[in-house]
Amino acid sequence: MNLVVLRDRHHPARRVDAAEAAARAVATLLDDPRATGDGPWAPAVRHWEDARIRKIVRRADGKRWTDVQVVPGVTVVQPSPRPDHGDAAVRALLPGPVDAQDRLVDRLQIAGTHLPDAGPTASHDAVVTIEVNPDVEMTTGKLCAQCGHAAQLALRALQGGGAADARTLERWRTDGFRVRVVVPDPATWRGAHRPVEVVDAGFTEFDRPTPTTRACW
Repeated sequence: MNLVVLRDRHHPARRVDAAEAAARAVATLLDDPRATGDGPWAPAVRHWEDARIRKIVRRADGKRWTDVQVVPGVTVVQPSPRPDHGDAAVRALLPGPVDAQDRLVDRLQIAGTHLPDAGPTASHDAVVTIEVNPDVEMTTGKLCAQCGHAAQLALRALQGGGAADARTLERWRTDGFRVRVVVPDPATWRGAHRPVEVVDAGFTEFDRPTPTTRACW
């Protein structure tokens, strides 16, 4: 799955808002009627989830951001809580083979996606909280991918749960799959257990399997 992050050079979004928008975009795509049941996107999603769940984060601005909106997927825009930063926008694209990307996607840059780390989350009442490992450093692109992983696993866990989880999922869906991304203190991270934990395989920014994010609700 490719995640395309809007990068406005003159009025950039905050890092945390982009991470939250990425998580929302992943959950929104996977819950879309086109991606479930007999929907036209469902075979591609099932094929992807049956293999290694890989996400690639790219960045776009200007015309390239506009152009990529025609590629199958969903876009989530998260308003900025601060006037000195722009809204965060992420488009999650329908999963497909790495070597067969649409040319509008293939030309977008991957490495070096950075947005300003300008304050904590403003999503204080979100249904799902995603915790980020305080002991590792990640680029904005990597953080967006890992938060997307956490949202995906949270969605699947809630879908497979009982009546209480079904009610939680409906509240999350009604709220537009908003999440709250936080960085706990190291003691909390090491001592807490959460329903969902993401362990990065260590193929890109890390040199070994590394816990990156967790989710709870």
